[in-house]
Amino acid sequence: MLYPYIKSLHLIFVVTWFAGLFYIPRLFIYHIEAWQKPSPEREILSDQLKLMTKRLWYIITWPSAILCTLFAIWLLVLMPEWLNQSWMHIKLGFVGLLIFYHLKCHQIFKQLQRDEVKYTSRFMRIWNELATMVLFAVVFLVILKNSLDWIYGTLGIMVLAILLMLGIRLYKRIRDKNPNA
Repeated sequence: MLYPYIKSLHLIFVVTWFAGLFYIPRLFIYHIEAWQKPSPEREILSDQLKLMTKRLWYIITWPSAILCTLFAIWLLVLMPEWLNQSWMHIKLGFVGLLIFYHLKCHQIFKQLQRDEVKYTSRFMRIWNELATMVLFAVVFLVILKNSLDWIYGTLGIMVLAILLMLGIRLYKRIRDKNPNA
């Protein structure tokens, strides 16, 4: 009886967690690029971006990650037989990758809060796409479960990765020609 409510809450927090994970690297990119600006523009932008990332990270992203995880655990308590299915093992592997991604974003967040710029905006644009790939993999995995042909699924993720990288290169060319794009 609780299952549909718990699943709904889990999905809501999956969406809000991913919203935070999609937007935080964009803010990192803007923060990194702000450091290339002359003073005082650099300091003004940096201070504003620090505030924006702090609010996004601690008010939306972290709470969503925690609540998503708690409701996922609750679902597994309600449906323990899922732990015997191979698709769930693979999904949990992707969830582990997503948690690693989240924690690495936290590390980058803390560095930028201390004005330590260790990555390029190009790296962050590529980094930003990792969450997209995990989302695609998990959604297809959960919807198709055991009917998914793993060869086609793996090829699909590779094609997605190639398309994302080509999109990043195309956007870089557009920005090189028009910095305001």
